[in-house]
Amino acid sequence: MKAIRYYGKEDVRLDEIDEPQVRPGTVKIKPAWTGLCGSDLHLYFHGVMPPAPSHDNAHPVTGEKLPVVFGHEFSGIVEEIGEGVTGFNLGEHVVVEPSVVCNECVACRDGAYNVCEKFGFVGISGRGGGLSEYVVAEERWVHSVGNMPLDEAALIEPLAVSLHAVRMVDLNEGDVAVVGGAGPIGLLTAAVLKAHGVTTIVSEVSTARREMALEFKVADYVVDPMQQDLAEFVKAHTGGAGAAAAFDCAGVQPVFDSLLKSLKARGHLQIVAIYTNNPVIDFPAMIFKELRVSASLGYAGDHQAAIDLVHSGKVNLKPFITARINAENIAQDGYQFLVDNKETQVKVIAQLQA
Repeated sequence: MKAIRYYGKEDVRLDEIDEPQVRPGTVKIKPAWTGLCGSDLHLYFHGVMPPAPSHDNAHPVTGEKLPVVFGHEFSGIVEEIGEGVTGFNLGEHVVVEPSVVCNECVACRDGAYNVCEKFGFVGISGRGGGLSEYVVAEERWVHSVGNMPLDEAALIEPLAVSLHAVRMVDLNEGDVAVVGGAGPIGLLTAAVLKAHGVTTIVSEVSTARREMALEFKVADYVVDPMQQDLAEFVKAHTGGAGAAAAFDCAGVQPVFDSLLKSLKARGHLQIVAIYTNNPVIDFPAMIFKELRVSASLGYAGDHQAAIDLVHSGKVNLKPFITARINAENIAQDGYQFLVDNKETQVKVIAQLQA
């Protein structure tokens, strides 16, 4: 079968590989659409990083080395059902929660498998991926999406990331929250907050992305932090109190600082972005306002709730899809296109033609 495989920095190839075979307890899926993620861009342009394996070192759970099939945000159709699997029907629309876990460490035993000591992702660490004609996944990780369009369903994975982050924060309907950064995860985080009845302020330097936050109806207010003081803006819209929560979806020091200042007493700053450098934290500000700072990674048991949000009509994923491409030229039409058009693109999805 055809598959897009990742070999290392700036090296992805369309290969012919063996078709995976269904096993007891697994489901064989024909991928439909695969979303391009920031992790894919980092791997393609900068080279291997955990949880991806290398040419010399295999992933500790999958046992695979490079090359691996790429693509971890994907939807598909059930093609074959393995022995012992009872929850699916042929032709059913599904998504795969692409978690690769050891099932043995303390985190896995506690249900926090997203922080497994040997964590990985289907489509990055091995076990196939969405950029292929077929993939086989354990029943545990396959989720039915009902009649949801398959292009929209490819966004369930990043929506689950945002939902997991929001679920970690104690918020009530009518509270005010600030989202720092209006990239794909920032916009989806704002969408989840709006779905829960939270008044949402999106802080973003890009004019195009601020406009998208309003156009997608995920922001009540938008702020250009280069032109306005975010903390003062938030105070003006909260009777001087500040925000109940803030979500760092940018991963840069200035955003972290401005979000911390925007919080009310006992407010909560949730870090959703991946930092490449350790941020400096203003501990006196935290102490004298009893602020909380926490972080989230991926998802753990959040996919069904994300699917339910879409089916309820509280989250509309269609506007987030800004381009559809043929995966055969994914390096130029996907990864490079995203870099060249990062302010106007939210989610690019790819389809591998059989």
